[in-house]
Amino acid sequence: MRLRLAVTFSCIVPCLLLLLPAPSTSQNSFVCSRATYYGSPDCLGTPSGACGYGEFGRTINGGDVGAVGRLYRNGTGCGACYQVRCTHAQLCTEEGVHVVVTDHGEGDYTDFILSPRAFVNLAHQNMALDLLAYGVINVEYRRVSCQYPGQNLMFKIQEHSKFPNYLAIIILYQTGQMDILTVELWEEDCQQWREMRRSYGAVWDIVNPPLGPLNLRFQASGDGEVKWVQVGNVIPSDWKAGVAYDSAIQL
Repeated sequence: MRLRLAVTFSCIVPCLLLLLPAPSTSQNSFVCSRATYYGSPDCLGTPSGACGYGEFGRTINGGDVGAVGRLYRNGTGCGACYQVRCTHAQLCTEEGVHVVVTDHGEGDYTDFILSPRAFVNLAHQNMALDLLAYGVINVEYRRVSCQYPGQNLMFKIQEHSKFPNYLAIIILYQTGQMDILTVELWEEDCQQWREMRRSYGAVWDIVNPPLGPLNLRFQASGDGEVKWVQVGNVIPSDWKAGVAYDSAIQL
């Protein structure tokens, strides 16, 4: 996505009513950059984002989502959360907005292309139209912890999976500031872990996956540490495309 499209006033009003900034949990220093927004008739994200989240990517975090350029990091940056605030004090709040990365895109020397909802949530409530008129604005941002109260880590079977010969998964509700680097499945017959391929974005796949309930582990990195997290029998033997399975754990 490269072009900023027009947003109607009817779209702006409900966005303003949903302004609910979350508290920051990170002590990282802010980085100066620029941000713009993309066209969306309902202010939300896009189901065709490069992270592979589909419809989930439209509404996660209330629709406060964005596409990023260099922060995408070949898909490793998918699901990361950032506090973004514009530097125009008269137009924008001091808190800014917390966004989730759901897509890859490059704008006019920008690090963020925000959903319209996220963009107007940068502004004071009576300044949204003035901010939109700028199109591209100076911002500062920092990585913060993702927070999904009441949600465990979920493993969704991507819709293009074909039981039992091809399995692709997407990891949802990834909290904290951890990046998932590797995903592996336990092969009981060979008594070894089989590495899944990062197909694109946040989608991991494997041909001829192990049979039976799947034991899965993934390597996560962040906050100065790298660790393995193992989840037993999280995906049943009769898994189905499009279904999300609860891990019963939080990262």
